[in-house]
Amino acid sequence: MPNRLAHETSPYLQQHAENPVDWYPWGEEALTLSRVQNKPILLSVGYSACHWCHVMAHESFEDATVAAEMNRLYVNIKVDREERPDIDQIYQTAHHMLTRRNGGWPLTMFLMPDGTPFFGGTYFPKSPRYNMPGFMDLLPRIAQAYQTQRKEIVTQNQSLINALAGTVPKAADSGALSRGPIDAALAAFAQVFDREQGGIGQAPKFPHPFELAFCLRRNALDKPGGSDTASFDIAHTTLTHMAEGGIYDHLGGGFARYSVDDTWTIPHFEKMLYDNGPLLALYADAWLVTQTPRYKAACAETAAWVMREMQSPANANEGGYYSSFDADSEHVEGKFYVWTPAEVRALLTPDEFAVAALHYGLDNAANFEHEFWHLRVTKTLPDVATALGITNAECETRLASARAQLLTARNRRIWPGRDEKILTSWNALMIKGMARAARVFNEPAWLASAQHALDFIRSTLWRNNRLLATYKDGKAHLNAYLDDYAFLLDALLELMQAEFRAEDLAFAQALADRLLDQFEDRENGGFYFTSHDHEKLIHRAKPGHDNATPSSNGIAAIALQRLGHLIGEPRYIEAAERAIRLFYSAMQRQPSAFVSLLTALEEALTPTRVVILRGPAEALGEWQRALGRRFRPDTLILALDSTLVDLPPCLDKPVPATNPSQVNAWLCVGVSCLPPALELGTIERLLDQATTIN
Repeated sequence: MPNRLAHETSPYLQQHAENPVDWYPWGEEALTLSRVQNKPILLSVGYSACHWCHVMAHESFEDATVAAEMNRLYVNIKVDREERPDIDQIYQTAHHMLTRRNGGWPLTMFLMPDGTPFFGGTYFPKSPRYNMPGFMDLLPRIAQAYQTQRKEIVTQNQSLINALAGTVPKAADSGALSRGPIDAALAAFAQVFDREQGGIGQAPKFPHPFELAFCLRRNALDKPGGSDTASFDIAHTTLTHMAEGGIYDHLGGGFARYSVDDTWTIPHFEKMLYDNGPLLALYADAWLVTQTPRYKAACAETAAWVMREMQSPANANEGGYYSSFDADSEHVEGKFYVWTPAEVRALLTPDEFAVAALHYGLDNAANFEHEFWHLRVTKTLPDVATALGITNAECETRLASARAQLLTARNRRIWPGRDEKILTSWNALMIKGMARAARVFNEPAWLASAQHALDFIRSTLWRNNRLLATYKDGKAHLNAYLDDYAFLLDALLELMQAEFRAEDLAFAQALADRLLDQFEDRENGGFYFTSHDHEKLIHRAKPGHDNATPSSNGIAAIALQRLGHLIGEPRYIEAAERAIRLFYSAMQRQPSAFVSLLTALEEALTPTRVVILRGPAEALGEWQRALGRRFRPDTLILALDSTLVDLPPCLDKPVPATNPSQVNAWLCVGVSCLPPALELGTIERLLDQATTIN
C-alpha cells in the first residue's frame, strides 16, 4: 500500500512511495508527530538520479525488517534535495560540523523534534561493511541515545546552532576593494591544475564550469587574444580532455556529472541539467577563443540532446527542461551506455567498425568493470585515417554513420530513469547556456528552445509577482529560492542579447525588484538563500561560495550590476556592492571558492561595457553577428530595432531621421557613453581599446 509520498510531485519521493517505511514529506505534520510521540526524526535526503540513494533504498528502505525498525523508533522524513535545497544546505553543513567529514547523498540525519540534528552520516549499508556501521545496528543505538542522553544532546545542539549562525557573515567590509583576490584565485587554480590530463584537482574530477569560465575570462581580459597564459592552459587543456573523455556522451551528447578517474574515462553516469547548461555556454565561449572543432561539435550535440531528451513538449503547453537522467538502468550503473566490441561489430559494416574501434578504444582492454567498453576518444580521426590509409573525409563519413547506428541501437535499450520535474533555477542555467550557444553559432532553433523554456516559467511559475521553485504533472509549487531569482535574472540578460524582447526586460526588472524586496539583508548586505516570508528552519543561510551550481549571491550581484547599468537603476548596483563587500573578507581568505563573487567584484571595479545597437532589424542582425565573433566577457550587446518604443532612457537611443536605415552603435561604461559609431569597423575598434571612458 503506498505511503504518503505517493501524493508528492517529486519523482524521487515517488520512488519511495511503495516502501514499507512510513515516510512523511517534510512538513509540520511530521515535526508535530515527533513532538507528540517523543520520537527522534530520521531524515533521509537524496535525489532521483543518485546511485547510492538507490543502493540504500534497495538494501534498507525496501526491506520489511529494516522498515519495521525505522517505523517503531522514528518519525521518518524523506526530502528531495533538488526541490528543497534550503533543507539540504542546512543538514549538509550540520553533517560536516558533527562528523568533520564531507557530506553527500544519500544524507542520513537524526534530528530532535525541533529539527536540530544530533547524529548523521551519508550512505549506511544494511549490515556492517566498507568499514561502516550497519544501518540495522545503528537504528536502535541512536534511538537509545536520544532517550538516555538528552542533556548531552541539548548541549551539543546549542553549540551546533551557534556554529551554524557563525557561518553567516555579519558585517560588510567598509575598506577599499581591490583585484587582489582575483589574482590569488587564478594562482590557486594553477597550483592544483592537472597539466597532463586537465582538471582542477584530482579524481574524482568534476567539470567545474564556473571555475573554467573564470579562467577563460581571465585570459581574455588580462591578455586579449593571447593563448600562452596559465589561465588559458587551465581552460583549454581541461575542456579538450573532457570533450574527448568518457565524461562526454559521444553518441547522444551531454556531459555526465563527474569522472571517477584522473583521465576523464569513466563517469558517474548521471546527467544533470545544471552541469550541461553552464558547460554549453562555456564550450561556446571556448570555441570563440580557439576555433577548436571538437568544442563546436560538443555544443551542437549537447544542444540537440537537450532539445530531444530534456525539454518538455511545447505542444503540451509546457517547454521547460527536465532535471536529470539516472546513472542506473535495470539497477546497474552505466548499463545503458557501455558496449562490447562484439556488440559494436554486429551493428556496423567492417569499414565503419575499423574507424570506430580505433577512435573509441575498442581495440584496447575493457575499461569498465573489466568486461565492458565505455566510449572515449583514444585516437584522433586524422590518426585513424592515417592508420587505415584513407582520407580524413572518408574517416569522418564512416564515423558519422557508425555513431548514428550505435545511437539508434542504444535507444532500443532500457533507458535510465528521467526526472521530469522542472526546476526554475536549473532551467535558468540551461536557458542561459542555450541562448549563449545560439548567439555564438547563430542557431535559431537553440534560441527558440531557450525562449520556450523562459516563456513556460513566466506563464506557469511566476504567480502574483513571485516565483515558484518547481513544476511537475500540472502542479507548480514551493516558494522559490535566491538561486531561482538570481539565475533567471542572469539568463534573461543573455537571452536579451540573443534577441531582444521587451517583455523579457520587463520580467528582468520585476525579478530584480522582488529579489531585493524578499532576499536582501539591508543591514549587513548580501542575500539570504530563502525569502523573508519563508518557512522557519533551524538556520537561514546566506551562501557565498560556489558549489556544483554557482553562488546565488555571486550571480545576483553580477546580474544586478549589469541590469543596473543597462537601465540606469542605482538601487541594483548599490545592492550588488553591499553583497560584494559582505563577502570580501571571505574572498581574500579563500579566493578560489568564490569565483562568481570575484566576477562581481571585478565588474564593480570596472563596470561592464554596454553596446546599444539601433537601426532596422536586417542591418542590426549583421552588426550583431559581427560583434559576436569575438569573446568579450566584459561586454553586453543589445540590438534594439528602431521601431521599439517605451524603452528605458538609457536604452532609448535615437535613430537618425536623415538616414533611418543606418545602424548606430553606442558604447557605454557606467553612466558615460561615447558618441554614436556609424560604421561597424569603428565600434569594433572601440571595443578592442581600453574599457574606460573619460
